[in-house]
Amino acid sequence: MPRARERAKAQAKRIVADARARIEQARANLAEKIVTEYESGARVAELARRADYSRETIRRILRAAGVEPD
Repeated sequence: MPRARERAKAQAKRIVADARARIEQARANLAEKIVTEYESGARVAELARRADYSRETIRRILRAAGVEPD
């Protein structure tokens, strides 16, 4: 029984690590899309509404990418 428990723990750790990696990748993809949309003329308020983020969060994402928002 202890071996089964250890295997289950190891599997759970792998599942959590994989989920965290997917979350980080999704955030990176969203940030990239936000920057692209902003550079194409989208306004900060519109991006915030569509992403369900605050305007300040959108500004932080843009600044982190080297883009100074208006």
